Amino acid sequence: MTGKEKINIVTLGCSKNIVDSEFLMKQLDANDLSVVHNSDSFKYKTVIINTCGFIHDAKQESVDTILRFIRAKEKGLIHHVYVMGCLSERYKSELANEIPEVDCYFGSNDLISILGQLGLHYRQNLVGERLLTTPSHYAYMKISEGCDRTCAFCAIPLMRGRHVSRPLESLKEEAAHLAGTGVHELILIAQDLSWYGIDIYRRQALPELLEALADVRGIDWIRLHYAYPAAFPRDVIRVMKERKNICKYLDIPFQHASDKVLRMMRRNHTRKQNYDLIEYIRKEIPGITLRTTLMTGHPGEGEKEFSELREFVEQVEFDRLGVFTYSEEEDTWSASQYRDDIPQELKKERAGEIMRIQQDISRKLNSNKIHKLIKVIVDSREEEYYIARSESDSPEVDNEILIPANDRRLDIGRFYAVRITGVEEFDLHGVVID
Repeated sequence: MTGKEKINIVTLGCSKNIVDSEFLMKQLDANDLSVVHNSDSFKYKTVIINTCGFIHDAKQESVDTILRFIRAKEKGLIHHVYVMGCLSERYKSELANEIPEVDCYFGSNDLISILGQLGLHYRQNLVGERLLTTPSHYAYMKISEGCDRTCAFCAIPLMRGRHVSRPLESLKEEAAHLAGTGVHELILIAQDLSWYGIDIYRRQALPELLEALADVRGIDWIRLHYAYPAAFPRDVIRVMKERKNICKYLDIPFQHASDKVLRMMRRNHTRKQNYDLIEYIRKEIPGITLRTTLMTGHPGEGEKEFSELREFVEQVEFDRLGVFTYSEEEDTWSASQYRDDIPQELKKERAGEIMRIQQDISRKLNSNKIHKLIKVIVDSREEEYYIARSESDSPEVDNEILIPANDRRLDIGRFYAVRITGVEEFDLHGVVID
Protein backbone atom coordinates (compact mmCIF):
# COMPACT_ATOMS: atom_id res chain seq x y z
CA MET A 1 0.00 0.00 0.00
CA THR A 2 1.44 3.35 -1.05
CA GLY A 3 1.88 6.46 1.06
CA LYS A 4 -1.00 8.93 1.40
CA GLU A 5 -3.52 6.37 0.22
CA LYS A 6 -6.71 6.99 2.18
CA ILE A 7 -8.26 4.44 4.49
CA ASN A 8 -11.70 4.71 6.12
CA ILE A 9 -11.95 3.16 9.60
CA VAL A 10 -15.57 2.47 10.56
CA THR A 11 -16.10 1.78 14.26
CA LEU A 12 -19.19 0.11 15.69
CA GLY A 13 -20.03 -0.76 19.27
CA CYS A 14 -18.57 0.46 22.53
CA SER A 15 -15.81 2.83 23.61
CA LYS A 16 -13.38 -0.10 23.85
CA ASN A 17 -13.70 -0.54 20.09
CA ILE A 18 -13.07 3.18 19.66
CA VAL A 19 -9.74 2.82 21.46
CA ASP A 20 -8.76 -0.15 19.27
CA SER A 21 -9.54 1.87 16.14
CA GLU A 22 -7.53 4.83 17.44
CA PHE A 23 -4.42 2.68 17.97
CA LEU A 24 -4.81 1.25 14.46
CA MET A 25 -5.25 4.72 12.97
CA LYS A 26 -2.02 5.93 14.57
CA GLN A 27 -0.11 3.00 13.09
CA LEU A 28 -1.59 3.68 9.65
CA ASP A 29 -0.76 7.36 9.93
CA ALA A 30 2.82 6.51 10.90
CA ASN A 31 3.05 4.43 7.73
CA ASP A 32 2.29 7.60 5.76
CA LEU A 33 -1.34 6.76 5.01
CA SER A 34 -4.23 9.21 5.24
CA VAL A 35 -6.89 7.99 7.67
CA VAL A 36 -10.51 9.05 8.17
CA HIS A 37 -12.98 7.78 10.75
CA ASN A 38 -16.60 6.76 10.22
CA SER A 39 -16.95 8.34 6.80
CA ASP A 40 -20.11 7.54 4.83
CA SER A 41 -18.32 8.43 1.62
CA PHE A 42 -17.10 5.81 -0.84
CA LYS A 43 -14.18 7.94 -2.03
CA TYR A 44 -11.83 6.12 0.37
CA LYS A 45 -10.90 2.98 -1.52
CA THR A 46 -9.96 0.84 1.48
CA VAL A 47 -12.39 0.33 4.37
CA ILE A 48 -11.69 -1.41 7.68
CA ILE A 49 -14.83 -2.14 9.72
CA ASN A 50 -14.37 -2.63 13.47
CA THR A 51 -17.41 -4.69 14.45
CA CYS A 52 -19.43 -5.32 17.60
CA GLY A 53 -20.83 -8.72 18.55
CA PHE A 54 -22.30 -8.06 21.99
CA ILE A 55 -26.05 -8.54 21.45
CA HIS A 56 -28.35 -9.29 18.52
CA ASP A 57 -29.00 -5.67 17.49
CA ALA A 58 -25.28 -4.84 17.56
CA LYS A 59 -24.45 -7.92 15.49
CA GLN A 60 -27.11 -7.02 12.95
CA GLU A 61 -25.77 -3.47 12.65
CA SER A 62 -22.30 -4.88 12.02
CA VAL A 63 -23.53 -7.26 9.32
CA ASP A 64 -25.59 -4.51 7.67
CA THR A 65 -22.55 -2.22 7.62
CA ILE A 66 -20.36 -4.92 6.05
CA LEU A 67 -22.97 -5.58 3.36
CA ARG A 68 -23.29 -1.87 2.59
CA PHE A 69 -19.59 -1.56 1.82
CA ILE A 70 -19.54 -4.87 -0.05
CA ARG A 71 -22.26 -3.55 -2.36
CA ALA A 72 -20.09 -0.47 -2.93
CA LYS A 73 -17.14 -2.75 -3.70
CA GLU A 74 -19.19 -4.74 -6.22
CA LYS A 75 -20.04 -1.46 -7.98
CA GLY A 76 -16.34 -0.57 -8.14
CA LEU A 77 -16.74 2.39 -5.77
CA ILE A 78 -14.19 0.98 -3.32
CA HIS A 79 -11.43 -1.59 -3.76
CA HIS A 80 -10.92 -3.38 -0.43
CA VAL A 81 -13.09 -4.23 2.60
CA TYR A 82 -11.50 -5.66 5.74
CA VAL A 83 -13.39 -6.67 8.89
CA MET A 84 -12.03 -6.78 12.44
CA GLY A 85 -13.37 -6.70 16.00
CA CYS A 86 -15.67 -8.73 18.21
CA LEU A 87 -18.09 -10.08 15.61
CA SER A 88 -15.20 -11.18 13.42
CA GLU A 89 -13.42 -12.72 16.40
CA ARG A 90 -16.44 -14.83 17.29
CA TYR A 91 -17.84 -15.71 13.87
CA LYS A 92 -14.84 -15.51 11.54
CA SER A 93 -15.48 -18.78 9.68
CA GLU A 94 -19.25 -18.22 9.45
CA LEU A 95 -18.75 -14.70 8.12
CA ALA A 96 -16.17 -15.88 5.60
CA ASN A 97 -18.68 -18.42 4.30
CA GLU A 98 -21.63 -16.02 4.24
CA ILE A 99 -19.83 -12.89 3.00
CA PRO A 100 -16.77 -14.15 1.08
CA GLU A 101 -16.45 -10.81 -0.74
CA VAL A 102 -14.65 -9.37 2.31
CA ASP A 103 -10.92 -9.32 1.55
CA CYS A 104 -9.90 -10.60 4.97
CA TYR A 105 -11.32 -11.08 8.47
CA PHE A 106 -9.38 -10.32 11.67
CA GLY A 107 -10.12 -10.78 15.36
CA SER A 108 -10.22 -8.30 18.23
CA ASN A 109 -6.49 -8.13 18.89
CA ASP A 110 -4.99 -8.58 15.42
CA LEU A 111 -3.45 -5.14 14.94
CA ILE A 112 -0.10 -6.49 13.72
CA SER A 113 -1.79 -8.92 11.32
CA ILE A 114 -3.92 -6.14 9.84
CA LEU A 115 -0.83 -4.04 9.17
CA GLY A 116 0.91 -7.05 7.63
CA GLN A 117 -2.07 -7.68 5.34
CA LEU A 118 -1.73 -4.10 4.12
CA GLY A 119 2.01 -4.50 3.59
CA LEU A 120 2.82 -2.14 6.45
CA HIS A 121 5.18 -2.25 9.42
CA TYR A 122 4.16 -2.21 13.08
CA ARG A 123 5.88 0.74 14.78
CA GLN A 124 6.92 -0.44 18.25
CA ASN A 125 7.93 3.09 19.23
CA LEU A 126 4.27 4.17 18.97
CA VAL A 127 2.96 1.84 21.68
CA GLY A 128 0.44 3.84 23.71
CA GLU A 129 -0.04 6.50 21.02
CA ARG A 130 -3.21 6.90 18.97
CA LEU A 131 -5.19 9.27 16.80
CA LEU A 132 -8.18 10.44 18.83
CA THR A 133 -11.62 10.19 17.28
CA THR A 134 -13.16 11.96 20.28
CA PRO A 135 -12.95 15.72 20.77
CA SER A 136 -9.33 16.54 21.58
CA HIS A 137 -10.00 17.39 25.25
CA TYR A 138 -11.11 13.93 26.38
CA ALA A 139 -10.01 10.38 25.68
CA TYR A 140 -11.01 6.86 26.63
CA MET A 141 -8.27 4.83 28.29
CA LYS A 142 -8.59 1.03 28.18
CA ILE A 143 -6.74 -0.29 31.22
CA SER A 144 -7.29 -3.99 30.56
CA GLU A 145 -8.58 -6.40 27.95
CA GLY A 146 -10.94 -9.36 28.30
CA CYS A 147 -12.86 -10.58 31.34
CA ASP A 148 -12.62 -13.38 33.91
CA ARG A 149 -16.21 -13.03 35.14
CA THR A 150 -18.69 -15.80 34.36
CA CYS A 151 -21.91 -13.84 33.82
CA ALA A 152 -24.38 -16.30 32.33
CA PHE A 153 -25.70 -13.97 29.63
CA CYS A 154 -22.44 -12.48 28.41
CA ALA A 155 -20.41 -13.58 25.37
CA ILE A 156 -17.61 -11.04 25.83
CA PRO A 157 -15.09 -13.57 27.24
CA LEU A 158 -15.68 -15.62 24.08
CA MET A 159 -14.72 -12.62 21.95
CA ARG A 160 -12.18 -10.79 24.09
CA GLY A 161 -10.60 -13.63 26.05
CA ARG A 162 -9.38 -13.72 29.65
CA HIS A 163 -8.64 -10.60 31.67
CA VAL A 164 -5.26 -9.02 30.81
CA SER A 165 -4.22 -5.84 32.65
CA ARG A 166 -1.94 -3.25 31.09
CA PRO A 167 1.12 -2.36 33.19
CA LEU A 168 0.63 0.68 35.39
CA GLU A 169 3.70 2.48 34.06
CA SER A 170 2.56 2.16 30.43
CA LEU A 171 -0.82 3.62 31.36
CA LYS A 172 0.80 6.52 33.18
CA GLU A 173 3.02 7.18 30.15
CA GLU A 174 -0.02 7.11 27.88
CA ALA A 175 -1.83 9.54 30.18
CA ALA A 176 1.15 11.92 30.12
CA HIS A 177 1.28 11.71 26.32
CA LEU A 178 -2.46 12.42 26.05
CA ALA A 179 -2.18 15.34 28.46
CA GLY A 180 0.61 16.73 26.30
CA THR A 181 -1.74 16.74 23.29
CA GLY A 182 -4.39 18.73 25.18
CA VAL A 183 -6.51 15.99 26.79
CA HIS A 184 -8.03 17.17 30.08
CA GLU A 185 -10.32 14.22 30.85
CA LEU A 186 -9.51 10.50 30.96
CA ILE A 187 -12.40 8.04 30.91
CA LEU A 188 -11.16 4.71 32.25
CA ILE A 189 -12.79 1.72 30.58
CA ALA A 190 -12.48 -2.06 30.71
CA GLN A 191 -14.83 -5.00 30.85
CA ASP A 192 -14.21 -4.81 34.62
CA LEU A 193 -12.19 -1.95 36.11
CA SER A 194 -12.31 -3.46 39.59
CA TRP A 195 -10.27 -6.51 38.48
CA TYR A 196 -7.35 -4.40 37.29
CA GLY A 197 -3.98 -5.75 38.41
CA ILE A 198 -5.09 -9.20 39.56
CA ASP A 199 -3.15 -10.95 36.80
CA ILE A 200 0.12 -8.97 36.89
CA TYR A 201 0.25 -7.67 40.47
CA ARG A 202 -1.76 -10.43 42.19
CA ARG A 203 -4.03 -7.81 43.78
CA GLN A 204 -6.75 -5.37 42.82
CA ALA A 205 -4.53 -2.44 41.91
CA LEU A 206 -7.10 0.06 40.65
CA PRO A 207 -6.51 2.39 43.66
CA GLU A 208 -2.78 2.53 42.88
CA LEU A 209 -3.46 3.18 39.22
CA LEU A 210 -5.80 6.04 40.09
CA GLU A 211 -3.19 7.63 42.33
CA ALA A 212 -0.60 7.40 39.56
CA LEU A 213 -2.89 8.88 36.93
CA ALA A 214 -4.04 11.64 39.28
CA ASP A 215 -0.41 12.79 39.49
CA VAL A 216 -0.21 13.41 35.73
CA ARG A 217 -0.03 17.15 35.12
CA GLY A 218 -2.78 18.47 32.86
CA ILE A 219 -5.37 15.79 33.64
CA ASP A 220 -8.26 17.60 35.33
CA TRP A 221 -10.88 14.85 35.35
CA ILE A 222 -10.53 11.06 35.66
CA ARG A 223 -13.79 9.17 35.23
CA LEU A 224 -14.50 5.50 36.06
CA HIS A 225 -16.70 3.28 33.91
CA TYR A 226 -17.73 -0.37 34.35
CA ALA A 227 -16.72 -1.44 37.87
CA TYR A 228 -18.11 -4.85 38.83
CA PRO A 229 -20.04 -4.72 42.15
CA ALA A 230 -18.87 -8.06 43.61
CA ALA A 231 -15.62 -7.70 45.60
CA PHE A 232 -15.51 -4.00 44.72
CA PRO A 233 -12.13 -2.58 45.88
CA ARG A 234 -13.33 -0.07 48.47
CA ASP A 235 -9.96 1.64 48.64
CA VAL A 236 -11.02 3.23 45.34
CA ILE A 237 -13.45 5.35 47.36
CA ARG A 238 -10.63 6.57 49.60
CA VAL A 239 -8.57 7.66 46.59
CA MET A 240 -11.60 9.30 45.03
CA LYS A 241 -12.13 11.32 48.21
CA GLU A 242 -8.49 12.37 48.42
CA ARG A 243 -7.81 13.33 44.79
CA LYS A 244 -9.68 16.34 43.45
CA ASN A 245 -9.19 15.39 39.81
CA ILE A 246 -10.92 12.03 40.17
CA CYS A 247 -14.56 12.66 39.32
CA LYS A 248 -17.08 11.87 42.01
CA TYR A 249 -18.71 9.58 39.48
CA LEU A 250 -18.90 5.80 39.37
CA ASP A 251 -20.45 3.44 36.85
CA ILE A 252 -21.41 0.10 38.45
CA PRO A 253 -23.58 -2.21 36.29
CA PHE A 254 -25.70 -4.05 38.87
CA GLN A 255 -27.79 -5.73 36.11
CA HIS A 256 -30.60 -6.82 38.47
CA ALA A 257 -31.91 -6.71 42.04
CA SER A 258 -33.65 -10.06 42.42
CA ASP A 259 -31.59 -12.71 44.20
CA LYS A 260 -33.13 -15.38 41.99
CA VAL A 261 -32.24 -13.59 38.76
CA LEU A 262 -28.78 -12.55 39.99
CA ARG A 263 -28.11 -16.20 40.87
CA MET A 264 -29.27 -17.37 37.45
CA MET A 265 -27.12 -14.64 35.89
CA ARG A 266 -24.13 -16.00 37.87
CA ARG A 267 -23.36 -12.49 39.06
CA ASN A 268 -21.85 -13.42 42.46
CA HIS A 269 -23.57 -10.60 44.33
CA THR A 270 -26.93 -10.39 46.07
CA ARG A 271 -29.70 -7.86 46.44
CA LYS A 272 -28.53 -7.01 49.97
CA GLN A 273 -24.93 -6.60 48.81
CA ASN A 274 -26.17 -4.19 46.14
CA TYR A 275 -27.86 -2.01 48.74
CA ASP A 276 -24.93 -2.26 51.16
CA LEU A 277 -22.38 -1.17 48.56
CA ILE A 278 -24.50 1.78 47.45
CA GLU A 279 -25.05 2.85 51.06
CA TYR A 280 -21.31 2.65 51.76
CA ILE A 281 -20.34 4.69 48.70
CA ARG A 282 -22.91 7.40 49.34
CA LYS A 283 -21.97 7.63 53.01
CA GLU A 284 -18.28 8.03 52.17
CA ILE A 285 -18.84 10.47 49.27
CA PRO A 286 -22.10 12.39 49.71
CA GLY A 287 -23.38 13.67 46.39
CA ILE A 288 -21.46 11.17 44.27
CA THR A 289 -23.02 10.45 40.87
CA LEU A 290 -23.88 6.77 40.50
CA ARG A 291 -24.59 5.26 37.11
CA THR A 292 -25.80 1.71 36.52
CA THR A 293 -26.96 -0.62 33.78
CA LEU A 294 -29.83 -3.06 34.23
CA MET A 295 -31.27 -5.91 32.19
CA THR A 296 -34.89 -6.94 31.77
CA GLY A 297 -36.15 -10.26 30.49
CA HIS A 298 -33.38 -12.63 31.59
CA PRO A 299 -34.71 -16.17 32.13
CA GLY A 300 -36.19 -16.46 35.62
CA GLU A 301 -37.55 -12.91 35.69
CA GLY A 302 -41.20 -13.32 36.59
CA GLU A 303 -43.51 -10.60 37.86
CA LYS A 304 -42.13 -10.91 41.39
CA GLU A 305 -38.53 -10.59 40.25
CA PHE A 306 -39.33 -7.64 38.01
CA SER A 307 -41.16 -5.99 40.90
CA GLU A 308 -37.96 -6.31 42.96
CA LEU A 309 -35.99 -4.66 40.16
CA ARG A 310 -38.51 -1.84 39.91
CA GLU A 311 -38.40 -1.33 43.69
CA PHE A 312 -34.59 -1.21 43.57
CA VAL A 313 -34.68 1.59 41.00
CA GLU A 314 -37.30 3.54 42.95
CA GLN A 315 -35.49 3.23 46.28
CA VAL A 316 -31.91 3.83 45.17
CA GLU A 317 -32.67 6.72 42.78
CA PHE A 318 -29.62 6.34 40.58
CA ASP A 319 -28.37 9.56 39.05
CA ARG A 320 -27.84 7.84 35.70
CA LEU A 321 -29.32 4.57 34.45
CA GLY A 322 -29.49 2.54 31.26
CA VAL A 323 -31.51 -0.59 30.46
CA PHE A 324 -31.16 -3.26 27.82
CA THR A 325 -33.23 -6.37 27.16
CA TYR A 326 -31.90 -9.91 27.40
CA SER A 327 -30.61 -11.30 24.13
CA GLU A 328 -29.82 -15.02 24.02
CA GLU A 329 -26.24 -15.49 22.86
CA GLU A 330 -25.10 -18.89 21.68
CA ASP A 331 -22.42 -20.68 23.71
CA THR A 332 -23.22 -18.69 26.86
CA TRP A 333 -24.36 -20.36 30.08
CA SER A 334 -27.85 -18.82 29.83
CA ALA A 335 -28.33 -20.11 26.29
CA SER A 336 -27.29 -23.62 27.24
CA GLN A 337 -29.10 -23.89 30.58
CA TYR A 338 -32.29 -21.82 30.30
CA ARG A 339 -35.19 -21.31 27.93
CA ASP A 340 -35.52 -17.81 26.53
CA ASP A 341 -39.27 -17.90 27.19
CA ILE A 342 -40.05 -14.27 28.02
CA PRO A 343 -41.63 -12.62 24.95
CA GLN A 344 -39.56 -9.84 23.40
CA GLU A 345 -42.46 -7.41 23.70
CA LEU A 346 -42.64 -8.04 27.45
CA LYS A 347 -38.88 -7.53 27.78
CA LYS A 348 -39.22 -4.18 26.01
CA GLU A 349 -42.30 -3.24 28.05
CA ARG A 350 -40.41 -3.86 31.29
CA ALA A 351 -37.38 -1.90 30.06
CA GLY A 352 -39.69 0.97 29.12
CA GLU A 353 -41.27 0.93 32.57
CA ILE A 354 -37.86 1.14 34.25
CA MET A 355 -36.90 4.07 32.04
CA ARG A 356 -40.16 5.88 32.82
CA ILE A 357 -39.38 5.56 36.51
CA GLN A 358 -35.85 6.80 35.86
CA GLN A 359 -37.18 9.71 33.84
CA ASP A 360 -39.14 10.93 36.87
CA ILE A 361 -36.13 10.42 39.13
CA SER A 362 -33.85 12.29 36.74
CA ARG A 363 -36.30 15.18 36.48
CA LYS A 364 -36.47 15.44 40.27
CA LEU A 365 -32.69 15.26 40.72
CA ASN A 366 -32.14 17.80 37.97
CA SER A 367 -34.66 20.17 39.54
CA ASN A 368 -32.49 20.27 42.65
CA LYS A 369 -29.76 21.86 40.54
CA ILE A 370 -31.73 24.96 39.56
CA HIS A 371 -29.69 28.11 40.38
CA LYS A 372 -26.66 25.97 41.36
CA LEU A 373 -23.20 26.95 40.10
CA ILE A 374 -21.51 24.04 38.33
CA LYS A 375 -18.10 23.55 36.72
CA VAL A 376 -18.49 22.30 33.15
CA ILE A 377 -16.35 21.47 30.15
CA VAL A 378 -17.58 22.49 26.70
CA ASP A 379 -17.67 19.59 24.21
CA SER A 380 -19.07 21.18 21.06
CA ARG A 381 -21.35 23.74 19.49
CA GLU A 382 -24.60 22.68 17.85
CA GLU A 383 -26.57 25.47 16.20
CA GLU A 384 -27.74 27.89 18.93
CA TYR A 385 -26.20 26.01 21.87
CA TYR A 386 -22.84 25.05 23.24
CA ILE A 387 -22.98 21.47 24.55
CA ALA A 388 -21.25 21.05 27.91
CA ARG A 389 -20.92 18.44 30.64
CA SER A 390 -20.36 18.50 34.38
CA GLU A 391 -18.30 16.19 36.56
CA SER A 392 -21.51 14.14 36.84
CA ASP A 393 -21.78 13.46 33.14
CA SER A 394 -19.92 11.14 30.80
CA PRO A 395 -19.95 11.81 27.02
CA GLU A 396 -22.69 10.30 24.87
CA VAL A 397 -24.58 8.54 27.69
CA ASP A 398 -25.39 11.20 30.32
CA ASN A 399 -26.97 14.62 30.72
CA GLU A 400 -25.85 17.55 28.63
CA ILE A 401 -25.82 21.18 29.73
CA LEU A 402 -27.03 23.53 27.01
CA ILE A 403 -25.56 27.04 27.01
CA PRO A 404 -26.92 29.72 24.63
CA ALA A 405 -24.30 30.33 21.95
CA ASN A 406 -25.40 33.88 21.18
CA ASP A 407 -24.51 35.15 24.68
CA ARG A 408 -20.75 34.93 24.20
CA ARG A 409 -18.07 32.90 22.45
CA LEU A 410 -16.85 29.84 24.36
CA ASP A 411 -13.78 27.71 23.68
CA ILE A 412 -14.30 24.00 23.03
CA GLY A 413 -12.44 21.94 25.62
CA ARG A 414 -12.29 24.71 28.20
CA PHE A 415 -13.82 24.70 31.69
CA TYR A 416 -16.39 27.32 32.73
CA ALA A 417 -18.59 28.09 35.73
CA VAL A 418 -22.23 27.78 34.71
CA ARG A 419 -25.37 28.67 36.64
CA ILE A 420 -28.25 26.28 35.95
CA THR A 421 -31.33 28.15 34.77
CA GLY A 422 -33.62 25.34 33.63
CA VAL A 423 -33.93 21.57 33.52
CA GLU A 424 -35.49 18.76 31.49
CA GLU A 425 -35.64 15.04 32.23
CA PHE A 426 -32.15 14.36 30.91
CA ASP A 427 -30.69 17.77 30.08
CA LEU A 428 -30.03 21.07 31.80
CA HIS A 429 -29.82 24.70 30.63
CA GLY A 430 -27.36 27.23 31.98
CA VAL A 431 -25.45 30.45 31.52
CA VAL A 432 -21.75 31.13 31.97
CA ILE A 433 -20.85 33.18 35.05
CA ASP A 434 -17.72 35.34 34.81
